[in-house]
Amino acid sequence: MKILYAIQGTGNGHISRAHDVIPEIQKFGKLDLFVSGAQSDIKLPYPVKYTSQGLSFFPNRKGGIDFIKTAKENSTRRILKEINDFPIESYDLVINDFEPISAWACKRKNIPCIALSHQSAFLSKKSPRPKVKDPFGEWILKNYAPVNSYVGFHFAGYDKNIFSPVVRAVVRESIPENHGHISVYLPAYDDKKLVKLFMHLPGARFHIFSKHVATPYHIGRISVFPIDNLGFVESVVSSAGVICGAGFETPAEVLYLKKKLLVIPMKNQYEQQCNAAALKQLGVPVIKKLKNKSVEKIKQWLDEPPLNIEIPDITEKAVIRVMTKFKSDFN
Repeated sequence: MKILYAIQGTGNGHISRAHDVIPEIQKFGKLDLFVSGAQSDIKLPYPVKYTSQGLSFFPNRKGGIDFIKTAKENSTRRILKEINDFPIESYDLVINDFEPISAWACKRKNIPCIALSHQSAFLSKKSPRPKVKDPFGEWILKNYAPVNSYVGFHFAGYDKNIFSPVVRAVVRESIPENHGHISVYLPAYDDKKLVKLFMHLPGARFHIFSKHVATPYHIGRISVFPIDNLGFVESVVSSAGVICGAGFETPAEVLYLKKKLLVIPMKNQYEQQCNAAALKQLGVPVIKKLKNKSVEKIKQWLDEPPLNIEIPDITEKAVIRVMTKFKSDFN
């Protein structure tokens, strides 16, 4: 059986999850990998057969998406050519982690495509949404990478085909400690803005990880580091708590480690608004936008205890569910 695992490479979460998912898929057949997207800071320790710039969204430094750069970097002609030219008919099954090129190629040539992703959890109406739904955001979640069927990951099992998060082995095998600092990962914000704001919190130390710096620097109790996967994991594991965007993988790993968590969803990023709604249901504090008034909320959060949420290891079960759906739906 020939299987293609197509992975969205924008951001780090999809690639991080793939480290653990790949060995489970390999149990069922010959596996090739396809990574599209332009912004992951993490590399796969497996050979990747196909790569593409894909369809990527680019953050600005003000907490949102840079729509001008996003439009410039994504050529409709290139994307359509890649969809038409991709040798998707070489595969019996495509397992898709929110990757649009292979998903649309499958739709065009009628090849079985099953989602295994966090985004596919939103194909269920039972997954939490913010109070005000975004029709365009809902459309993107359903149509960006169309699939025949899905197995999703979310913070809780909201529906029958939704599993708890995949937590990387490097995190599961770590021994949590508390060295007193707060780890910060807010890639949509400029590091200088973050330093200026956190200077108003004299009782805490901060490790800020930023896409916008090439070398570390330190100002008082605040240390700013370039993005480094291992360095960030070590900081989180030894932290008192974490402030990050309302993505999926990082908040899930923080909850797994039973660290304090505060999230700030990216502006104009509907998936993060949905994640924030789910996290709020679990008791995680959410700040809509980082500004000077946020200092008091962060001070309050610093005095709160962490949540006690269990996240079991379900990677094998989720992949088995994908293969069971393939056999029942396509054979």
